[in-house]
Amino acid sequence: MSRKIIITCAVTGSIYTPTMSPHLPVTPAEIAQSSIEAAEAGAAIIHLHARVPEDGRPSADPDHFRAFIPVINDSCDAVLNISTGGSSLMSLETRLAPARAMKPEMCSLNMGSMNFGIFTLKRKYENWQHEWEPQLLDATRHTMFTNTYQDIENILADLGDGAGARFEFECYDMGHIETLAYYLRQGLVKAPLYVQFVLGVMGGIGASPENLLAMKSCADRLLGDNYQFSVLAAGRHQIELATMGVILGGNVRVGLEDSLTIPPGRLATSNAEQVKKIRTIIEEMGHSVATPEEARRMLCLKGRGAVNMAL
Repeated sequence: MSRKIIITCAVTGSIYTPTMSPHLPVTPAEIAQSSIEAAEAGAAIIHLHARVPEDGRPSADPDHFRAFIPVINDSCDAVLNISTGGSSLMSLETRLAPARAMKPEMCSLNMGSMNFGIFTLKRKYENWQHEWEPQLLDATRHTMFTNTYQDIENILADLGDGAGARFEFECYDMGHIETLAYYLRQGLVKAPLYVQFVLGVMGGIGASPENLLAMKSCADRLLGDNYQFSVLAAGRHQIELATMGVILGGNVRVGLEDSLTIPPGRLATSNAEQVKKIRTIIEEMGHSVATPEEARRMLCLKGRGAVNMAL
């Protein structure tokens, strides 16, 4: 049966660094243009992080978001999803600052604390553009991403109940699905939940078809009919597991935050190239991509009019 599939594009993130790809958006103009191109290619949701324009370092400074959010909003009608994950090296208050200022339709919400190891990327490169790049990667050996139960509850109350945001619940392992199910039983989250299965980050569940099936089975058992899901697979697994996610009845997330490449393993030249690739696959399977307004209805979002675009 033909379905509407939501494509999310995560355009820059905080994992990959400028040395790793010349196509990674860094400046406000690059982030804005890349987001607009991804929306034009078929992405209904744009998942956003910011970077320091001068050197590409991950940033959660609301001023850095101010430099591109209004430009994107004026140029397309995509749902703007603001990360609350930021970087594992940021404090909770720092990570939440942009979403608190903007009051977006959607935010990401990592469903637990975890080791978030990206230090293995360091061995692939020798000549770095910026001194901070290998230092950030090394730091993930001895730090962890922290979202305690209290942190999660505060985010739900602050950005959800207080500002009307819906969440992209990022589940990096099956224990995160268990946590989300607990909050569903407690009435702190409400259907329809939008669950992002995240596979392939070191410290979380690995990127394999078997693990995706296990995540889906766990969510079906614990969440029942109260959720929709999307699939995010890191690195070279991005397109193949997103395709499997569609087959299993889900939606997809692509973008240079999650993978710098595109099959058969070359650097993707843009976020839009990845969106076009997965859109072609979706349409060849007989489905169609959801428009932003269709995504808003599917996920029960509050709509663009309730977003604080002035930040």
